[in-house]
Parts: sequence; structure tokens; C-alpha cells
Amino acid sequence: MLPAGLLNVAYIAASILFILSLAGLSNQETARRGNINGIIGMLIAIAATAAYTLGWFEGTAPFTLGAQGLGVLAGAVLIGTLIGGFMAARVAMTSMPELVAVLHSFVGLAAVLVGLSSYMAPLQQLSGTEQLVHEIEIFLAVFIGSITFTGSVIAFLKLRGSLSGRPLTLPGRHLLNLGMLLGCVYLGYDFVGQADHGGLTPLLIVTGISGLIGIHLVMAIGGADMPVVVSMLNSYSGWAAAAAGFMLQNDLLLVTGALVGSSGAILSYIMCAAMNRSFISVILGGFGGGDAPAANGEPKPGEGKGRDDVIEFDVSDTIALLRGASSVIIVPGYGMAVAQAQHSLSEVVKVLRKAGVEVRFGIHPVAGRLPGHMNVLLAEANVPYDIVLEMDELNDDFPETDAVLVIGANDIVNPSAQTDPTSPIAGMPVLEVWHSATVVVMKRGMASGYAGVQNPLFFNENSRMLFGDAKTNVDAILVGLRG
Repeated sequence: MLPAGLLNVAYIAASILFILSLAGLSNQETARRGNINGIIGMLIAIAATAAYTLGWFEGTAPFTLGAQGLGVLAGAVLIGTLIGGFMAARVAMTSMPELVAVLHSFVGLAAVLVGLSSYMAPLQQLSGTEQLVHEIEIFLAVFIGSITFTGSVIAFLKLRGSLSGRPLTLPGRHLLNLGMLLGCVYLGYDFVGQADHGGLTPLLIVTGISGLIGIHLVMAIGGADMPVVVSMLNSYSGWAAAAAGFMLQNDLLLVTGALVGSSGAILSYIMCAAMNRSFISVILGGFGGGDAPAANGEPKPGEGKGRDDVIEFDVSDTIALLRGASSVIIVPGYGMAVAQAQHSLSEVVKVLRKAGVEVRFGIHPVAGRLPGHMNVLLAEANVPYDIVLEMDELNDDFPETDAVLVIGANDIVNPSAQTDPTSPIAGMPVLEVWHSATVVVMKRGMASGYAGVQNPLFFNENSRMLFGDAKTNVDAILVGLRG
């Protein structure tokens, strides 16, 4: 038998490693070490919890599998490891947001199942205040878990393109959400204190209603807000795990859930601040729902225009522009990720810097489909960290910039965010690329961005459109610069 104190030591060590992991992930230079800390912490957590569950520690655990459960536990861990490893190994970086959304749904579903099973087969018999507190923990785990599960599934379908990025704005949707929330509160009141599992029916109804809340909340959020949705669901999954930690009397699960929940909430708040949006308004309705009619009834900038109304560039024109430039800023977006052009782009940057050109990357907080999406792609392509800058660090430098390459980005460089108060993205801080001498926009066509908003940048006098696949064009630019 292992000494009981060793379990607490393992849990404390894992908690410290999780905290160090979060600290490491806050910076590109330390992200790899942060991941390693998280992996080690999780291995310690799994090993300690498994040993505790099997009854290998001194003292009496509320529930133990015993020696006969070793095979079941080992099989579950093995199957889960194989599935997780297979999914992570084959997923492309462009599909990483969908994978994260799916993983969040698993956490929510696990919280629901643990809550239901904890109610039907409690770890120990409780009474009085202890039973009331335990049932409240069950209710919260099921409520938050169900919202997380269904909301994450809808987020996955939106990110995958199976559902439209436009928000579903039902009449009186806020009152509908409020009504469902009050209904869950009433059912929770009816649930607690029931004898002989009499609260199972209201608990199951709460599961269904909260699932509908999750669906409606995320369906009502537009495409421009999806990075915030992902981090918000990450927070929800953390609080669901924390509630499960209370139910299972597992301190490590409680600490880990609180870390995930609070960090996800902080990240969501920071991203909303970067987009000049209220966190509450994003959750309750969001934005990014497509073009709104202009206030004066006149067509909006760029409305009704097409490919014939823009000035096109070809690869040779772009090469000549880059060769004559002394300063270049590159703004990557989701289109770069889809085309997987980051590696060729990294080589272009090396050639330009070797020729004495100042090259920097401008990263918008919500570029891509996931917080930090572009940073990870550029790090994967070995782009130096010191030339990858945030929006606030670069916006004042565009007037002194000779050339800007916008690669697969749209909403984050849309000037209507500042000029059109009726736009769905009005007020959202954007990269002010139009102030530079020349802007080259690489796109496959004239389609609007994920928020469904037309971009008047394409029709500016100093804008040039380079149509085609981003990787093909970047490869051709690389060959021309080397030639």
C-alpha cells in the first residue's frame, strides 16, 4: 500500500505543473516548455488518480474498483489514448479549431454522465446539508455540462462549414433564453431534496433544456465571433470539470477545472476587449451576421461591385513591388492556413530580409478560427518570433510601410469597421492596412469573409488583387525573388 500523503503530493505536483503550463503557453518562446509541463502534469494526475481508484493508497476511498477493475481501467485509458493520438496526429492545423470544439464537447458530456451517475449511485450516503450541497453540485455539473456539450457541437459544425456562419436571430431570443434559464432554476429547486431518486425526472428535463440553451446561444453567434466562442466554451468545460471535481471529491479535478474555467474566461474577455465588444453581448447574441442596410439607403462601399471593378496584380507585379520596397508587413488570415502557404511564406521572408527589406507580420487577435491560430502556424514554419507582432504594435506603422501583403484575411482588414456604423463589425479594431503605400490582397475570389461582410478595401486606389491559390502564388513569388 502506498502512503496516503503521497496522493496529496502527486496532486499538488500536478497542479503546479498545470499552472506552469498555462504560464508557458502565454508566450511563443516558452510554449513548447509549457506543453511539456502540461503533459507531465497530466501523466502524474492520471497515474495518481488511477492508483487511488484502484485502492492502492492507505485509507478508505469513497469508491474503489479493486484489483478486478485494473483491466477495465487500463482498457479505457488505452482506448482513449489511441483515439486521442489518432485524432491529433491526422488533424491539419486548419482543422485544429474543430478538434478543440469536439474536445470541449467531450468534457461537457462527461460532466453530464458523471452527474447522472453520481445521483443514481452516490459514492457515499449523505444526509441533511451535505446531501443538499451534493445535489446542487450535481445540478450545476449537468446544467453547465449540457450547455458545453451541445454548444461545442454547434461550434464544431459552424467551424467545419456544415452550418452557416450567420447567426440565427429568433424573435425575442433573449426572452427565450431567460425563460429557459428560469425553467432550469425551477427544476433545480424541484430536483433537490427528493427521496429515492425522485429528482431524476427534473434532472433529465434540465439536461434537455440546458442542451437547447447551448444550441441556441451558439447558433445566435455570428462567424466573426467564433474565436471568442471557442475560448468561451473552453471556460464552460473547465467549470463543468470543477463541478465534477466537487461531486467526486477529487481536489485535482477541482483545481484543474478552475484553472481551465478562469483562464478561458479571461481569454474571452481579452479577445472581446480587442474587438471592442461586450463579453455579455457576444454570449447573448453576438455579431457578424452579414450585411446590414446602409442607414441612408445608399449602397455601401463596394456593394454591387465585382472582380471587374478592382485593380488586379499578377505574380511578376508583386515580385517587382517587393523588390522595390524597404518595409513590408504581411497580414495572414485563415486563407493562408487553408492553402498551407506558411512554409513558402517563411522562405520569402528569409529572401527579403537577406536583401535588407524590413519584414514584419501583423497578427489580429481573432485572425483564423482559434485564438493564436496564426501564431502557431508561423511558429510551425520557423518564422522568427521577434517579427511577429500584434495589431496594436503595428497599426501606427502602416503609413510608413511601402507594401502590405494580405494573405487570406478579410474581416480583420475591413475599413467598414471604422467607417460604416451599420456594419455588423462596426467598432471592431482592425489592421489599418489601407494607410500603407500599396496593399496586395491575395484571395481566390471576391467572396466576403467569415462574417459575411463586403470589404471596401478591395476597391481602394492603392489596393491590388492577386487572385488564385495562396500557396501557388507564394511559391511563384519565392521563385521570382530567388531568380
